[in-house]
Amino acid sequence: MWSGVLTFGLVTVPVALYTATDSHSVRFHQLQRGTGDRVRNKRVNERTGEEVPYQDIVKGYEVTEGEYVVVEPEELEQISPGRSRTIDISGFVDLDQVDPIFFDKTYYLGPKGKEYAKVFQLLTEALTRSNRAGIALFSMRGKEYLTAVRAEDGLLELHTMHWADELRDPRKEIGDLPDGRAGYSRQELATAEQLVDMLTVDWDPSDYRDTYEEQVEKLIEDKLAGRETAVSEGPPAEATNVVDLMAVLERSLEGAKSGGKAPAAEAGQESDGRRSGTSRATPKKTGGKKTTGTDTSRKTATAKKRAGAKDDLSRLTKAELYEKAARHDIARRSTMTRDELQEAVAKAERGHLRAAS
Repeated sequence: MWSGVLTFGLVTVPVALYTATDSHSVRFHQLQRGTGDRVRNKRVNERTGEEVPYQDIVKGYEVTEGEYVVVEPEELEQISPGRSRTIDISGFVDLDQVDPIFFDKTYYLGPKGKEYAKVFQLLTEALTRSNRAGIALFSMRGKEYLTAVRAEDGLLELHTMHWADELRDPRKEIGDLPDGRAGYSRQELATAEQLVDMLTVDWDPSDYRDTYEEQVEKLIEDKLAGRETAVSEGPPAEATNVVDLMAVLERSLEGAKSGGKAPAAEAGQESDGRRSGTSRATPKKTGGKKTTGTDTSRKTATAKKRAGAKDDLSRLTKAELYEKAARHDIARRSTMTRDELQEAVAKAERGHLRAAS
């Protein structure tokens, strides 16, 4: 949808701009109820009620009520930014310093020809390693944009951004915005943080879909087939009672812990959050006796447990792995992905098995 050059310092690379997203909104036409006739919008003179041709319409800026300064289309054309041929990066910023509220639309940037692949990849890798984005002004379709160019998965993305004066002050917009600590206890905060940790998931956008669009499509199919449509809104949501906040948090934790199926050996659970199927007995000393048949059997069972531990852990949810990590007191567990939790828990359990054997 655009082509030009991307520059940083004295380096220039021809690039092309591509649309990165599609809108799948369900579209309806306006109809008159009872007739099925299309309803169309018209430009009408509000004083005479007559339709006005498009070429006779000019823009007016209201100075005072009912008084306008008329601006002709040609006058706007003279001052509007032209179609820029250059995305000139004026500086690089750390992405962690940019609040996501500034980002608007996203586009893909690609090299304009295979011969420019080296320079393109050089910039992409430099931005990836530095975790920075290039900031540039860019004009397209008669409008000037503030943009950020960042690297993602081996390609460049261009994000149009909001100007600073376009952001609204939340303290002016939100009348009941809490100020400071709103009276919660340390225990409530610790429980809330634990709940957040338990419900942490790896980001996979394919796990989410537009259910409203699916429901609209089903509604249309049902109406075409002459089927009755029943809509169930469910009970209205009720605000959490501040007095019962701790109890609600604890029930939420219990729900998060039982969110997936656990192995049969760990089905029981004690009130302190530990699985009752886990044995913590200290092994008895053998007193230097020779290895007996019982000892050999115990070692064989331990080896089998060791071999099957990885498979058992792979069937656990992230919440269940986190609970195991908490029992083993594994450091930095709240920052780990599911795979990292599985590896850390497996390592800790192997250590316990070695100590037991």
